[in-house]
Amino acid sequence: MTTQTFTDAERRLTLAALMIVFLLSALDQTIVSTAMPRIIAELNGLNLYAWVTTAYLLSSTVMVPIWGKLGDIFGRKPVLITGISIFLAGSWLSGLSGEFGTVLGVPGMVQLIVFRALQGIGGGALFTTAFAIIADLYPPRERGKFAGIFGSVFGLASVLGPIIGGYFTDHGTVRLGIHTVAGWRWVFYVNLPLSLLSLFMVIVKMPPLEHRRSGKIDFLGAALLICAFVPLLLALSLGGHDFAWSSPQSLFLFGLAAVALVAFVVVETKVSNPILPMHLFQNRVFTTANLAGFLISMAFMGVVMFLPLFLQLGRGVLATVSGMTMLPLMAGLIVGSTIAGQLVTKTGKYKPFMLAGASVLLVGVFLLHDLSRITSLPLLCGLLAIVGLGLGPGQSLFNIATQNAVDPRDMGVATSSNQFFRQIGSTVGAALAGALLTARLASLPGGGLDLGALEGMAVSAAAHGQAAHAAPVLQGALIDAVSGVMVAALFVIAAGLAVILMIPALPLKSRQPIGAPPTLVKDEPAN
Repeated sequence: MTTQTFTDAERRLTLAALMIVFLLSALDQTIVSTAMPRIIAELNGLNLYAWVTTAYLLSSTVMVPIWGKLGDIFGRKPVLITGISIFLAGSWLSGLSGEFGTVLGVPGMVQLIVFRALQGIGGGALFTTAFAIIADLYPPRERGKFAGIFGSVFGLASVLGPIIGGYFTDHGTVRLGIHTVAGWRWVFYVNLPLSLLSLFMVIVKMPPLEHRRSGKIDFLGAALLICAFVPLLLALSLGGHDFAWSSPQSLFLFGLAAVALVAFVVVETKVSNPILPMHLFQNRVFTTANLAGFLISMAFMGVVMFLPLFLQLGRGVLATVSGMTMLPLMAGLIVGSTIAGQLVTKTGKYKPFMLAGASVLLVGVFLLHDLSRITSLPLLCGLLAIVGLGLGPGQSLFNIATQNAVDPRDMGVATSSNQFFRQIGSTVGAALAGALLTARLASLPGGGLDLGALEGMAVSAAAHGQAAHAAPVLQGALIDAVSGVMVAALFVIAAGLAVILMIPALPLKSRQPIGAPPTLVKDEPAN
């Protein structure tokens, strides 16, 4: 390995390119949701609407560790270019879904699901490669302020995404000669100029980033990883919704995931260049930081997943208003992420801010847990801002702690593992929250409706721009059920706080490890 140097200009241009990449990925996760009612109505896909999200989730999640390892082998730049290109193609094809009706016997909604899966394959490279490039450019102590900024970009995208998606859906329909392009298609087409701009900056302006580890690709490990987590994510996403948890379908998927996971672990201990090196789990920082990230992400999904449903069916507000109610949470997340990142860079410590964030989150969810007492939207917005403030530090600090503790040659896989476990935590949290909500609804007076029926009511009302009118008994049952999910999230956050206490507080390095790429230099003055 050789020492690589970067000028200030190269670092600035690289950060600008990464900001666009990050915005691209973050926007896609939030912009589609507001267009879904219109997409369902036009493509006649109510019975398949969950798959639009599930397809992207499956492909993007399982590809994260694979992209991370490929970045360690071949370098970040070619991996990022490949990821953006696949994402661009998936976005374009998603926008075209159903434009020409049924193609080769494949209806429009199925086309969209397939192309969203393709989009997810590329999307899995965006987040993890961006964070790994920051680790290549800056020593651990300096990464805090940049990671905080990137966390703020994610929060900003969460705010802008639903607004942009709603605007295009309602006002974006245009006529091109005799052809009409539906407004919801621009939700996908808006990715195209951003993708092309980021591709240009990465190809032309980003310097080549040296890779640190040679070796062959672990194809068997990659295949077993996919065989383990695709069935697991399918079972978690569809269990209790499309089929019962105890059904043969669920048991088969969980069984297949377990067998493939055991085989994956065995293979990874024997190959020379594993996708996920097992020795990393002997690193206490790696293990505890990833476990804490898993638990906090799991709790986060439990808290926020059914708040829009609570507002639309439990309080009778419009879908647009329920979406806007989440803005204070994202504002709190932006503030918490930025402040924590700056303080980490200033102090060289990460653990105090992890603990502070989790503690604020615990307090915020405790104040939020009894929704029957929260009757005004301003009060709910204030409590969600506290929750966001507690979530902010976790957006970057678990990753920084992990990167600081591992060998630089494993930077890509360590970074991707952190994102991977957080995404798995979100999926597990969503599945358990859905199962708990359905169980509580069935046991309460006025219950008997399953989660799918409730979501169908909300989607149908949103498609017509109307407030959902649920019976008073059902409203009360739903409020109690969502409150029960909040209580469960409290216990998960407490477990996450306990795990954070076990994370070793290593000092953040102020310079790159010897042999790692970058030495940072100032631009040379002109002669």
